[in-house]
Amino acid sequence: MENRSTRIAIVNTDKCKPKKCNQECKRTCPVVRTGKLCIEVKPVSKVARISEELCIGCGICVKKCPFGAIEIINLPKALDKDTTYRYGSNSFKLHRLPVPRPGEVLGLVGTNGIGKSTALKILAGKLKPNLGRFNNPPNWQEILTYFRGSELQSYFIRLLENKLKAVIKPQYVDHIPKVAQGNVGELLKQKDERSVMEEVIVDLELNQVLDRKVIDLSGGELQRFAIAFLALQKADIYMFDEPSSYLDVKQRLKAAKVIRSLIRPDSYVIVVEHDLSVLDYLSDHICCLYGKPGAYGVVTLPFSVREGINIFLAGFVPTENLRFRDESLTFKVSETPQESGEEIETYARYRYPSMTKTLGEFKLQVIEGEFSNSQIIVMLGENGSGKTTFMRMLVGLLKPDSDVEIPELCVSYKTQKINTKRAMKVKDMLHEKIRDSCTHPQFVTDVMKPLQIGQLMDQDVTKLSGGELQRVALCVCLGKPADIYLIDEPSAYLDSEQRIVAAKVIKRFILHAKKTAFVVEHDFIMATYLADKVIVYEGKPSVDCIANSPQSLLTGMNLFLSQLDITFRRDPTNYRPRINKLNSTKDREQKAAGSYYYLDG
Repeated sequence: MENRSTRIAIVNTDKCKPKKCNQECKRTCPVVRTGKLCIEVKPVSKVARISEELCIGCGICVKKCPFGAIEIINLPKALDKDTTYRYGSNSFKLHRLPVPRPGEVLGLVGTNGIGKSTALKILAGKLKPNLGRFNNPPNWQEILTYFRGSELQSYFIRLLENKLKAVIKPQYVDHIPKVAQGNVGELLKQKDERSVMEEVIVDLELNQVLDRKVIDLSGGELQRFAIAFLALQKADIYMFDEPSSYLDVKQRLKAAKVIRSLIRPDSYVIVVEHDLSVLDYLSDHICCLYGKPGAYGVVTLPFSVREGINIFLAGFVPTENLRFRDESLTFKVSETPQESGEEIETYARYRYPSMTKTLGEFKLQVIEGEFSNSQIIVMLGENGSGKTTFMRMLVGLLKPDSDVEIPELCVSYKTQKINTKRAMKVKDMLHEKIRDSCTHPQFVTDVMKPLQIGQLMDQDVTKLSGGELQRVALCVCLGKPADIYLIDEPSAYLDSEQRIVAAKVIKRFILHAKKTAFVVEHDFIMATYLADKVIVYEGKPSVDCIANSPQSLLTGMNLFLSQLDITFRRDPTNYRPRINKLNSTKDREQKAAGSYYYLDG
C-alpha cells in the first residue's frame, strides 16, 4: 500500500470536457471494471474525478482521453510526508517550503506553474498550509506541530501573533491600475512609513511620473512604482514576484539595489526572478523549485547563490541525488557557424544608411552600418532609447526625416506587445499565417517542438497566458519566409528555462536558414548567448539618442557595460555571465584593466 499514496492524478479542468466525449477514461479503467469507483464521471459532469487511493497507475486513461486532460505521476517515495499545500482533488500540490532567513535575500528559481507564487502566499500568511488535507484542513496547532524543529515553526508563530507584517509585489503589474487609483506621488506619500521617499524616487527614476495617474503609466513605470510602493512601507517580510519584467538592464540593477537596501537584521526579503543574472546579483541564498508544472512542485533546501543557480541549470540536485531535467543548460559561446571562407564570401551583405528620426521631443540618430546572413544583431540600450523606432524604420513602418534609401527587404516582425483580439484556436491561426512552415518537418523539429507549441494547438488564442502567447508569437515570426527577422523582447513573460530554449531556437533557426535577425533583449544571459554583433545605444533616453553601427560582441559589451558601470565574469561550470558585486576585488580589477566583459573564465 505504501507506494500508492505517492502517486498523484491530475485532471486539467480546462481540457476535460465530459459533455463532448464518451467517458473513455471510465470505460477503459481496469479498476472500474472490478466494480470500484476509481474514476467518477457522467456525461453531465463538469470534470472527471480520479481516486488516487484506488488508482493502480496503469496509464490507460491517460492514453485514451481524447483531450489529453489526464496525467498520472509517480512521485519519489520520500515526498509522501512533505506535502505543504494542495488546491483540491486531482489538482496542483506543493511539497516543502522555502526557509527565509532574517537579514538575507532569498531567491526562488524555477519554471512557471511550479508553485513559486503559492509558496509566497503561504509565507505571507495569505494562504493557510493545508498539508495536503483539502477536505478537512488542519488547525494552526497541527500545522505548527508539523513544522516543529524547523525555522519555519518560529516564523509561523510570529506570523500568527501578528508580529510579522508581510507585503507582496504581485507578479502581474498590469492589474495594479484596477486596484490603485489616483496620483502616483500622492499614493507613494501615503505609504512613506520609512521616510525614504526622496531616495527611492531618485533610485527608481520616478521623478517624471509623480504627477501622472496610475492608469496612464507604461509597463516599466508600473513595475518601478510597485517596487517603490513596497520599499516605502515598514514591514518585516518583503516579497517581490518577478521585479525585473518590463525593465531595461540599468533599471533592473537599480531595482536590485533598492530591494537590497530593505535588508535589516530582523527583516526577510524573498524574490522570485527569471532573469538569472539579476537573481545572482540580488540574492544571498537560492532555493530551486522542480517538479511538473501544473501538477506538483518541490522546494529544495537553500543553497549558496552560485551553487543554487548552477543546480537549476544542470537539472540535478546533488543533496537529493535527483535529476529533474533530462539535459543540462550551458552557454557555450562557440555556437557560431563553422563555414569555409568560400561559403562566407557567398553571403549577402546589406548596408543601411545614416538616418535620423524625430518623434515629438525625441530625436534618434542612426549611424550607418552593415550586416550579413546568418548573423544575429542584438540591440543594447535603455528603455526609450529608440530601439523599436529603429526596427520600425528598417521595416518601413516609419519614414526617416530625410530621404534616404533603405534596402528593400522582406521582413518578419515580432512586436513588443502582442495583441489578440480575434477569438480563434492556435492551430487555425498557425494555418492561416504560416501554413507552409507549420507542416514542414524541419520547422516542426527546430522551432515548434522545442517551444512546445503542440500542447497549445487546441486552445483559444485569447485565453493564452503571457508566456504561451510569447511562444506562439515567436513561432509565427520565424515561420514567415523573410530576409530579416526583427524580434522585440522575446524573453518577456517566459521563465528562465523557456528563455534559454527560445534563445537556442532563434540561434539555430538563423544559422540553418542563413538569414539575419535583429533582436532587442534586456535579459543579459539571453542577449550574450544570441549576439554575433551588437548595436549600442548612447544618449539620454526619450530625448536624444544615437544608435552606433554594429560592433563585435566584446567591444560592444565593453562600451555598454562601461555606461552602466558594472563588470561581468563567466562561471567556469556552465559559462553563464555573472555580474560582479560592486567594488568587489574582481570588479575593481576588471575596471582597472578596462575589460568590463570577460569572454573567458
